Amino acid sequence: MNHRSGFVNILGNPNVGKSTIMNALVGEKLSIITSKAQTTRHRIMGIVNGDDFQIVYSDTPGILRPQYKLQEAMMSFVKIALSDADIIIYVTDVTEEPVSEKTYTGKIKSSGIPVIVVVNKIDLSNQNDLEGIVESWSKTFPDSPVIPVSALNNFNLDSLLRAILDKLPEGQPFFPKDQLTDKYERFFASEILREKILLNYRKEVPYSVETEIESFKEEPGIIKIRALIHATRESQKGIIIGHKGSMLKKVGTEARYDMEDFFGKKVFLELYVKVTKDWRDKLETLKRFGYRK
Repeated sequence: MNHRSGFVNILGNPNVGKSTIMNALVGEKLSIITSKAQTTRHRIMGIVNGDDFQIVYSDTPGILRPQYKLQEAMMSFVKIALSDADIIIYVTDVTEEPVSEKTYTGKIKSSGIPVIVVVNKIDLSNQNDLEGIVESWSKTFPDSPVIPVSALNNFNLDSLLRAILDKLPEGQPFFPKDQLTDKYERFFASEILREKILLNYRKEVPYSVETEIESFKEEPGIIKIRALIHATRESQKGIIIGHKGSMLKKVGTEARYDMEDFFGKKVFLELYVKVTKDWRDKLETLKRFGYRK
């Protein structure tokens, strides 16, 4: 059998479960997952290899209308993912309505790229409602399979994988067969820390914060990491640190446990909080944080 290889890019609105789906398909937690919208800020690749195929998945930020330059950069990842895909997985869920041609689905359809529609979170629906949802999305994407799944429960992901392999073009691998992702260890350390901030703080604080790994030193038996949490205002710095440093300690402990699990090694984590005003609208700062080239 000839070898198949291609880029399978995952698009959709915020909070429909794109990251959960990619993590389940890859078999590793590469994208952070929370119940908050705009959790994913970067484009993250996860690579799955078989004897006769290589699938390069890309998780992307949720589609939104940018309000500042950070979100413009996030949408640039979506735009690139729409242009370089061999297959697009468009993720919706049982709470969304099929949308009009004026929205992003129109751009996806006009791209000419093969599309697979995934209706996620079917564990929150019933059979009758689900049949209506699938029928509606079949009308929106008449030439595409519509596959109901529950990524959280790993339900029907085998059908999704078969649909992907069926549409995957012939070609040689793009990456070495033992490679899992295109990102470096520093990136995952930063994302694990940002996930804990999303989970532990409310209101605008998680969206005003960026994490930066200042140093990452791997030694025998231990990784020593120094990380900065950038806030936009002094008041946010106080909230992040908490009374007598209690919140920062809690976030640091949770992040360290997950880092040790991810890297398979003991981690010594130092955390510092810094005010970097208006970082979301400063091009040079966004470039340093990896949002622009």
